[in-house]
Amino acid sequence: MEMKGALGVALLSVISLISQVNCQEAVLHISNGSLVREYCIVHNHSWTPLPQTLDTATAYPLANWTSTVLCNAAGVLPDVVKGKAMAVMRGECDFSQKALVAQSLGATALLIVSNTTLITPSANESEYAKVHIPLALMRYRDFLTAKQVFGEGMQAKLYAPPYSKIDPNIAVMLLISIVTVALGGYWSGACERERFNSYAAGGGGGEESKADSNRVFLYSPLNVVIFVILMCGMLVLMYFFYNVVVYVIIAIFCLASASALFSCLDAVLDKIGCGTLSFSVRNKSFSVRSILLAALCISVAVVWGVYRNEDRWIWILQNLLGFAFCLNFMKTITLSNFKICVILLSLLLLYDVFFVFITPFFTKNGVSIMVQVALGPDATGEKTQGNMVEIPAEPQAPSEKIPVVMRLPRFSAWAQNLCGMQFSILGYGDIIVPGLLVAYCSRFDVWINSRRKVYFICCCIAYLLGMVLTFAVMLLSGMGQPALLYLVPFTLITSAVVAGCRGEMRQFWTGTTYEREELTVP
Repeated sequence: MEMKGALGVALLSVISLISQVNCQEAVLHISNGSLVREYCIVHNHSWTPLPQTLDTATAYPLANWTSTVLCNAAGVLPDVVKGKAMAVMRGECDFSQKALVAQSLGATALLIVSNTTLITPSANESEYAKVHIPLALMRYRDFLTAKQVFGEGMQAKLYAPPYSKIDPNIAVMLLISIVTVALGGYWSGACERERFNSYAAGGGGGEESKADSNRVFLYSPLNVVIFVILMCGMLVLMYFFYNVVVYVIIAIFCLASASALFSCLDAVLDKIGCGTLSFSVRNKSFSVRSILLAALCISVAVVWGVYRNEDRWIWILQNLLGFAFCLNFMKTITLSNFKICVILLSLLLLYDVFFVFITPFFTKNGVSIMVQVALGPDATGEKTQGNMVEIPAEPQAPSEKIPVVMRLPRFSAWAQNLCGMQFSILGYGDIIVPGLLVAYCSRFDVWINSRRKVYFICCCIAYLLGMVLTFAVMLLSGMGQPALLYLVPFTLITSAVVAGCRGEMRQFWTGTTYEREELTVP
């Protein structure tokens, strides 16, 4: 047992070591004994490497020499800068020349302050070995802010936390996806139980119940094909006319997510038995609960709409609205049988693979249409190419993004988040599309009166395994993956195997007699 434990610890250590990579973004920690601030800096590991933690970083008094570009030592007294970190302006000569001058004056670190885009400081290979002091670039506006906060008595520490490919937000993203799919499937099954009981009691053709409100059936292959063609057309339209269509999508999302949030909260209040208080105006009845809920949901959607580009916190509201949107979509859209599920999921799998893997061969910049639409043409202020990084010196006008993804900040990317928030994303389609099959399995459990919910549970487990495989391939390949490539086979094959083993494939494939009769009710 002890040997297994030791091997397990060793394996985790190796994985952690492999997953950590060097990055160009680092942290400038400034303090004066009572106040502490941290700022984004950019460095190059080919120069003197920076410590990886704050505790191991050396504190230097920071000398403000932004009045000079330090291309030579003229006007700078060695006694004034000896043992200190120098802050000088960028320009007129290369980085290595500035570093060598600072080093000859006795400075212990060099901060090059820039009012243009920050880039990874580089030089000829022969120059790197000559420089023995840390060197980094920082934004001019950050330096001015630090001066206002601390004055001249600044103590600076430079450190570069290792960047981990395996971020803890993967576990949170996995939890969000499986909880959404499971809750959406359960809700669809609960509504189906209500309809089934109504049908069994002779109410199949009677008044529409609350569970039936806004229910949409996809019951023919032609409907499914038309639905997928419309999705392809919409994606292409968003790619070519992004700057116009994005605002239409944002408006639709606000309306749809507010309605979905209302539907979810209303169902929760019904479940816990919260009563409704009604009043009448001109013979029309109004529910106080519905009015308050509507006001709350509209307010949340409006706040998101107004502050949608505030990356630091608005992702929380977007995920809340997206969670409600996915749940309501899975409850509202009803696939009538497994045949329709197979057709829809297979077509959407081809759609996903084509727009992720094939379209880069046709686009001008070599980026897939799916990624371009999901992230926006200028989705982030930080652009990376190979080992080079570029960070704007001034705040950029926010670029609008299509709100069709769950967004979680990278928890371990502390240095990168100082320079510009880094997010992991999961498209709503990767939740909704397999979720429609999970919802069908949940309804089928109701039709066959399965108390153990065999189909629903097995399909949820298959979805979980598919998501785990998606994340594993993403981490190993170092690039985003079309999740449906793994989720669709996992969920379809698992559902078919369960139906085959239970001898219920014919019924599972065609749907129940009850369901088919309900579709023909005028």
